Amino acid sequence: MYRFFVYGALGWCLEVLWTGLGSLLSGDVRLTAKTYLWMFPIYGLAVLFEPVHDRIRAWPITLRGLVWMVLFFAVEYASGWLLRFLTGVSPWDYSHARWQIDGLIRLDYAPVWFGVGLLFEKVHDRLRRMKIL
Repeated sequence: MYRFFVYGALGWCLEVLWTGLGSLLSGDVRLTAKTYLWMFPIYGLAVLFEPVHDRIRAWPITLRGLVWMVLFFAVEYASGWLLRFLTGVSPWDYSHARWQIDGLIRLDYAPVWFGVGLLFEKVHDRLRRMKIL
């Protein structure tokens, strides 16, 4: 249960950094950043990927990163679709972007999800060493 909270909090922090840097690149020197309450449980779901990490741990980094990229895209699409179905709107809307699918994922974010997956591997290993359940 603690791991769910760690992944949720880490995801929130990463999203705030990402959107804050994006605002800086758009000329907002205030570094305005945002996330959504919905994102905490969505990022927390990374705890379900720990067994995947255990199975692919010995694979080359490129293959592992591709696995994470595909899995994160799948979770992002499915959770966005489900929230849109339940509430009538997804918290994020990528419909303005060139490489988007149904406004729910952006294919140009592939390198980001590749890297986040590898980062979450490091977090998983640290949590194991710390024996956090």
